[in-house]
Amino acid sequence: MTEHSTSAAASGSSSGAVPARISLVTLGCTDLPALTAFYRAIGWPEVLPADEGVSFFRLAGSILSLFPTPDLAADATVPVEEPAAEFRSSRSLAINVASPAEVDAALKVVAEAGGRVVKPGQKVFWGGYSGYFADPEGNLWEVAHNPFWPLDERGLPVIPESSE
Repeated sequence: MTEHSTSAAASGSSSGAVPARISLVTLGCTDLPALTAFYRAIGWPEVLPADEGVSFFRLAGSILSLFPTPDLAADATVPVEEPAAEFRSSRSLAINVASPAEVDAALKVVAEAGGRVVKPGQKVFWGGYSGYFADPEGNLWEVAHNPFWPLDERGLPVIPESSE
């Protein structure tokens, strides 16, 4: 892809490409009030006050939505997925932070808010430092410090371009 076509796809222009971005991540849930309370407790700002059917939280560059699983399945016209036994281990979401100390601090806040630290912060094989937590419904989140990816002013990773 050329620089122009990459920019066009990311900006959502009508080049025929699917825009290369995530605007909103929706997690299906079984207990919307409890999961909403958890994300409030870890300090995430709600976009709108929660109503009886959905919650929204502002993230750097996107929105997190919490929506009851049966309603999400109905909206997508797919069968309701069987609940995970303990964790939803087929996917994870990640939060990059500026230091190993920030990984540990974030995991501490999560534990105090009722989340479960499933892997404490530690040095990892790729040269960084990370840990994992699960929210009260088993959604896995990685909190990572990657010394090879500096963070921009919004806290988003800047991945160096290939030298090819």
